[in-house]
Amino acid sequence: MKLLKTSFFSAVITFIRIGSGFVAGKAVAIFTGPAGVALIGAFTNFIGIVLTFANGAINTGVVKYTAEYNDDEEKLKVLFSTAFKISICCSGFFGLVLLLLAPNFSNWIFSIDTYVNPIRILGLTIVFYSLNSLLISILNGRGQIKTYTIVNTIGSIIGLLFTVVLVYYYKINGALYALVLAQSIVFFVTATLIVKSSWFSWSYFNHAFDKVIAIKLSHYSLMAVVSALTVPVSQIILRNMLIDKLGLDSAGYWQGMMRISDGYLMLVTTSLSTYYLPKLSSLKTNRELRNEIFRGYKIILPVVFMGCVIIYFLRFFIIKTLYTPDFYAMEKLFFWQLLGDFFKMVAWILGYLILAKSMTKLFVITEVLFCLSYVMLGYLFVSLYNLSGISVAFAVNYFIYIVVMVLIFKKLIFEQNG
Repeated sequence: MKLLKTSFFSAVITFIRIGSGFVAGKAVAIFTGPAGVALIGAFTNFIGIVLTFANGAINTGVVKYTAEYNDDEEKLKVLFSTAFKISICCSGFFGLVLLLLAPNFSNWIFSIDTYVNPIRILGLTIVFYSLNSLLISILNGRGQIKTYTIVNTIGSIIGLLFTVVLVYYYKINGALYALVLAQSIVFFVTATLIVKSSWFSWSYFNHAFDKVIAIKLSHYSLMAVVSALTVPVSQIILRNMLIDKLGLDSAGYWQGMMRISDGYLMLVTTSLSTYYLPKLSSLKTNRELRNEIFRGYKIILPVVFMGCVIIYFLRFFIIKTLYTPDFYAMEKLFFWQLLGDFFKMVAWILGYLILAKSMTKLFVITEVLFCLSYVMLGYLFVSLYNLSGISVAFAVNYFIYIVVMVLIFKKLIFEQNG
């Protein structure tokens, strides 16, 4: 699986995701305004947390070990069967938690208990999302990028249709239902495609639970759980801070900026997750790792840089096209957010080594520390620079992250032997 080939298929996924995501975002902006965008962003963060727990946070581990065991059918059967049982048990447990505590979660996310029903629907359907995530991880690990692309494309289209229709009729409630239902429905598409795959057999999923495999997956579970808690929780904290200090609309402007940022960077992050994790997992020597990292920088960073420049100069057009004139105040966020995006990609290409080599302790420490620093810098710079301070904090935080990644991997980067 070559980087350019994977990047091509990643680009297909990304452009469809970006297009469908921005059309959906435009509908949400028109029918709910900046305040609605902020609330939907909060629910998206919450779903991210819940869905990570719903399959035991094993997705990254499944990708790694599927790639590693690709030539050993028996090991794959044990891996898939164990992962399947973990997904069923975890999704059942957390689905029940969501059903029972829906009012509590609604109050925590939205400060009111009006939106309990979308949370209850999430509890009822979470098993489908969990199994869909598992199957997509298997496709990724086996290098079936075409099928992976088809599944993600269908998922984006379904998400778009659900969002446009439901937000038109039910406003914020409709957007929340769309977030909950779309990925669950995609499970049936994914399952159909996998069943038709040449390698598929039910024997891959009916082996006994294996403790050794479960322990191996648990290392990645810990890393995924830490990410699922730290990143969305830090965003929830910062969003609530913006609401308290500057108002709900300001939080909506920041959420709108984050959607743009996440959208155009999806090309890079999809390439990293579909190519780099399996590739780096398979490399053994420092020389091979160094060559792969530098090759990634040569291909990815110019693309990110040009993307940042183009988006900055087209920022007013982008705001007008993707949102409404009510969002023009977010223009002041673009420079620092885009600078932070560039720093983020520089750091992430190195940071994938931590995942690929299962450096669990280092991952947990860096993830927690940099989410804490993001929150602290957010409070500091918002106090100094108001709304633009939130993007200044983002850029400064990722610049520090680059420095730390270089220090951690300086032997790999600078030594020419090994």
